[in-house]
Amino acid sequence: MARRIPPLNPLHTFEVVARTGSLTVAAAQLHVTQSAVSRQISTLEQYFGVELFKRERQGVSLTEVGQRYAAQIVPAFAAIASATEMLWHKPDEAVLRVGTYSTFSAKWLIPRLPQFLARHPGKDVRIHRLVPLVNFDRDPVDVAIQLAGDEIERQSGLCVDRIFPEYLEPVCAPVLLQRLSASRQAVGALLGQRLLVSKYHANDWDDWLGASGFEADAATAERMEFNASMLTWQAAVHGMGVAIGQWPLLQQELSDGALVQPFGQPLKTTRSYWLLRPQGQRSSPLVRAFRQWLLQEAAKEPVPGG
Repeated sequence: MARRIPPLNPLHTFEVVARTGSLTVAAAQLHVTQSAVSRQISTLEQYFGVELFKRERQGVSLTEVGQRYAAQIVPAFAAIASATEMLWHKPDEAVLRVGTYSTFSAKWLIPRLPQFLARHPGKDVRIHRLVPLVNFDRDPVDVAIQLAGDEIERQSGLCVDRIFPEYLEPVCAPVLLQRLSASRQAVGALLGQRLLVSKYHANDWDDWLGASGFEADAATAERMEFNASMLTWQAAVHGMGVAIGQWPLLQQELSDGALVQPFGQPLKTTRSYWLLRPQGQRSSPLVRAFRQWLLQEAAKEPVPGG
């Protein structure tokens, strides 16, 4: 069924008069004469067959019908004006807004950002915490970095680049290994310790245990959950238990010896970290430069077990 839309010029005139309460002010805002405003109002009243304004010596005022109609029309025109302003607004090409997880930002992106900013003086990168799948119509970001399976390549409205695949592997503090043997024969001793679990990666332990064949060894282990992977890994650094590490987010802790990989059995999952951009929208030079730099940095990462 076709929508019934009144003539738009008279409707716009009605909105301005209703909002300002004055034919004179409306004429000034619309850059027409006051008589032209009156004619547009008359046209709309004839279209509806009702009186929308009372003509009085002091000016005009809305009738009861006009008040009810204005209550709907004025906000509608405000929404149109706001949407139009957003469409015309050009993003600041000196600022890049990146949406991603706090853990990825802290453990991988931020340590490398000074290199990018040094190459692009005068530019700024602002990181926004983003957990659900990005929606570029909703989220105030230019690009996003997120963890997902290959199905993300079929997600409509997105341009995607694989940054690197995800690998999982248990990590713990050296002090824990000083108390326990990590040999294959005594693996139960290590996996019988407290298992540290991240809320947003609750299945990582079961995935690794299942793939490695160690489910029985960890069947009775206590599990402690944290709200973020960073907290889980920090607990592991302090010897509170064994955590699942995500490659390559723990390179610093592994290189300085704060954490070790007692099993040496990384599991490549079906997920990867992806750079996501809105499809059908021309990328700014800063977005293109960031994409090129990010993929170059990711290519430097050694493959676990390689």
